[in-house]
Amino acid sequence: MLLSGPADQVALVFEAPVTRAELRRMIAAKQSVLAAAGLGPGGSVALCLAPSLAFVTNLLAAWRLGARAALLDHRLTAFEVDNALQRLAPQVVVSAKHVTGGPLRGFVEIEERVATYPGRPADTAHALIQLSSGSTGPSKVIARTAANLVEEIERYVKIGAGVPQAGERIVSLASMVHVLGLVGGLLYGLHAGAQLVVPARMTADGILSTVAAGPEPTTLLGVPFHIELLSSVQAPPSLPQLTGMTTGGELVRAEVYSGFVDRYGIRLGNMYGMTEVGVIATDLFGEHRPSLTPAPGLTVREEAGELLVSLPASPYLGLVDPARWADGWLHTKDAGSVDEATGRVRIHGRRDSQVSVGGLKVDLTEVEHTLAALPGVAGAVVTFDKAIEAYVMLRDGHTAAQLQDRLAERLAGFKRPRVLKVVEQLPRTATGKLVRDRAALLAAAPAPATPAAPQVAIPAQRAGQDVTDGATDPVAPAPVKEGNHSR
Repeated sequence: MLLSGPADQVALVFEAPVTRAELRRMIAAKQSVLAAAGLGPGGSVALCLAPSLAFVTNLLAAWRLGARAALLDHRLTAFEVDNALQRLAPQVVVSAKHVTGGPLRGFVEIEERVATYPGRPADTAHALIQLSSGSTGPSKVIARTAANLVEEIERYVKIGAGVPQAGERIVSLASMVHVLGLVGGLLYGLHAGAQLVVPARMTADGILSTVAAGPEPTTLLGVPFHIELLSSVQAPPSLPQLTGMTTGGELVRAEVYSGFVDRYGIRLGNMYGMTEVGVIATDLFGEHRPSLTPAPGLTVREEAGELLVSLPASPYLGLVDPARWADGWLHTKDAGSVDEATGRVRIHGRRDSQVSVGGLKVDLTEVEHTLAALPGVAGAVVTFDKAIEAYVMLRDGHTAAQLQDRLAERLAGFKRPRVLKVVEQLPRTATGKLVRDRAALLAAAPAPATPAAPQVAIPAQRAGQDVTDGATDPVAPAPVKEGNHSR
């Protein structure tokens, strides 16, 4: 599925181009090392490696051995890695013994350490284990079979227009540890015969220089963070080979979308997906924005304002809310609607972004996007804990008091944050999503908080939820719970 093709065809570009023949030789060498450590068919391995040729070759070598691979983000602390290993219990762990490269590098040079671990063989038929991004709390253990991964690759093939083809390039800005960069970038690129290129430096100049380095038609693959980064370039160079960009992750604010398209003059496509499924729906040419078309082979339906996706088996291992998957349907926890005439999907944000303030519904996504669009705001996250709270990054020369005045012009009083906290840097997940876990945000915010414009002092609760997660009751109060309200 992934490694066939002409021997001299360039498959990957890190520091230098890697042909398919070279890649196959590298993978064979890694197979020997992993096998010597005791990894074999039905075995389990955990990879804790930064984006690198070592990551790619060890992952593909593990699969060629018939083992299950668990991916741990290299940015996790030693404490987090230890906790993850105890949960996953692999037989072998591949980590970095020596790394060459800095924090802004898109990839690094790695000398691996292959070690045995007191784990157990894979107890399921899954080929891949990933941990959810953890933007709203503890990560879930998500498992996918080889057949499921092949199905997703074939969905990309069937989407067709807007997806890179053989002989083209994918300049991937998305982490290979997570589903967009892994399947949409690495695995699809290998199957389709498109070069996967990773910038040496994840800066705006580094990304644009990587695009300019080759003449082939090129698609950027990233998340909204990268769109904002590239939009900060005042006068981009002429890049006739750059045909478009596809973004996944969170919703792209309208003004960010327009600014990027105006500046670069290329298509900016949107992709909606989840770690549990991969790509779910796309609008790769911005023709139906903000609606998206379900990917071939998937059915998306709406139930009580929530989007459900067809999935024949549960993607979760270990303890998980049983309401997340049932009877062949995955509950996305995303609020959305499906147009009966066209079948297109609109994502309105996370279901848990809907809160009730004195009986009046407030969408935290609307509040956050309004706040983030204000002059002087470099970034914003809005949460709910008995009242609406905002965490903002300010540009030089701007104050919290100015924001409060501007918000008063744009949002009704019951929608405005009661508390506004200025932070130097908003925490993000490994995939670039803004973290909405309140504990992490509070840790980033210096005290004391700046009181925001007052609202009516009335009880507030989650709208449409009772004490059972997933149940709906527009009257019953609900416990306060943090949520990622934007994909």
